[in-house]
Amino acid sequence: MNPQPADSNLEPFLAELLAGQQQLQTPVTRAATAHSLQPSAWRAERFRELIPLTAPAPGQQYAFEVDLDACSGCKACVSGCHSLNGLDDEETWRDVGLVYGLSALAAPLQPYSPPAPQPFAQTVTTACHHCADPACLNGCPVLAYEKDPVTGIVRHLDDQCIGCSYCVLKCPYDVPKYNARLGIVRKCDLCHGRLAAGEAPACAQACPTQAIKIVHVTPAAPDPYDAVIRLPADPAYTQPTTRYVSKNLLPATLRPADSDTLRPQHAHLALVILLTGTQLALGLLLADTFSAPRSPLLAPAAATLFFVALAASVAHLGQPLRAWRIFLGLRRSWLSREAVLLGTAAPFVALAAALPYVSSIPLPASLSELIRHSSFVIGHSALGLTTLGVVSSGMIYIDTRRHFWRPANTFTRMGGIVLVATLAFLFTPAAALVLGLKLFAENHLLRSSPISARLHAGPLRKTSRARLVLGFAALILFALQQPWFGFLLFAAGELLERVLYFRAVDAPKMPGQPA
Repeated sequence: MNPQPADSNLEPFLAELLAGQQQLQTPVTRAATAHSLQPSAWRAERFRELIPLTAPAPGQQYAFEVDLDACSGCKACVSGCHSLNGLDDEETWRDVGLVYGLSALAAPLQPYSPPAPQPFAQTVTTACHHCADPACLNGCPVLAYEKDPVTGIVRHLDDQCIGCSYCVLKCPYDVPKYNARLGIVRKCDLCHGRLAAGEAPACAQACPTQAIKIVHVTPAAPDPYDAVIRLPADPAYTQPTTRYVSKNLLPATLRPADSDTLRPQHAHLALVILLTGTQLALGLLLADTFSAPRSPLLAPAAATLFFVALAASVAHLGQPLRAWRIFLGLRRSWLSREAVLLGTAAPFVALAAALPYVSSIPLPASLSELIRHSSFVIGHSALGLTTLGVVSSGMIYIDTRRHFWRPANTFTRMGGIVLVATLAFLFTPAAALVLGLKLFAENHLLRSSPISARLHAGPLRKTSRARLVLGFAALILFALQQPWFGFLLFAAGELLERVLYFRAVDAPKMPGQPA
């Protein structure tokens, strides 16, 4: 008797699985069934429900509403947004993520036993929240953002953008995206053109389960799901308006599926040179002011570092020819203040470096006297404006509210550079002591930033070790009273420190997919 093939034993099992799968009532199957059974008039009415039929009342605005029970994570909204807005291949304005946790409302494992926590997962579709107090708009140095006073839509004005990407750092939801091909930032505008024509945004129309629609909201009204879904930041910071609704009580312990994923950020090499160069230049200017006798090399070295740093800053912009507009945001943007202060300091720094050589030329007595009196004003003007510019540099990053860029860490790093560079040419052994304290403080402050600490010990460990080696080598040279050799190693180490400052930052974002 021939035994039956093994595959024949699987046929009833596979048939049972397929039959059970056909009876699953997922959001997509429920939507497909409803659409196939209802007449076209019903379907048209359902699509009309995706947008309000009236303009927002005073104090209200348009906002996304996401039905968490209907969202299946299919990413049709992502595809619809990408296609309709003509985005580049790697560019997305809408994302789909996952949050998970333990549900305390599960059925007991055995009769008469207490409910046992069960795994819980929820897909979340996210785009721009069109905040009531948008951080991107508040930080833009060229006023390339506007918030419509009637609809509340936060729009990005592409033709005004200089590509500085500061809005990317300011937004706690990772909404603005830099487009390297165009050299500007772009973001979701809630398909305002379609709304004006009475049509729903692309993501809402593309969703097969109609999990996304546009509603009127009052930004000041609380939303019980804000704290659960909007995990990256305190809603009071920007007052986001997206509403998440569900018939189920979501666990309070939800966390993003990608919360443990280490994501080293962009190094921003142009900004590394800008920040390190201006702070080293400020230290040399201070040393030149207070040294006696004055070294003929300090002021020229400071000017060289200063102008190399300013030249590098232009390379950071995607649209450098529009950089003249950067003063427009002076009232509210620290980036504008930094640019204006450092730009105003530039001629004073150049004159401070040139005057000692000019004064050595035989000139009429009256002109020599004028130069002598002017040197004091020019030198202190260069010093004061550069100091204010460096303080503004620190405030640029503190204002983003990222934990790693908090005031204690930022001013310890930036102020430490200035102090060590100053003492290196005034009292070199003191520079060694301050540099040692700076290295210790950086390590101590890093411990209170778990994500940044993991990045230092993981993907960025080679850079971190090289920075420490250069720092300690500079410390030894300062202790041996070798100021210029120590300064060169110190500057190299601080360049790596500033790379780590950017790459190891704990960048907030909406929930994503597990890596």
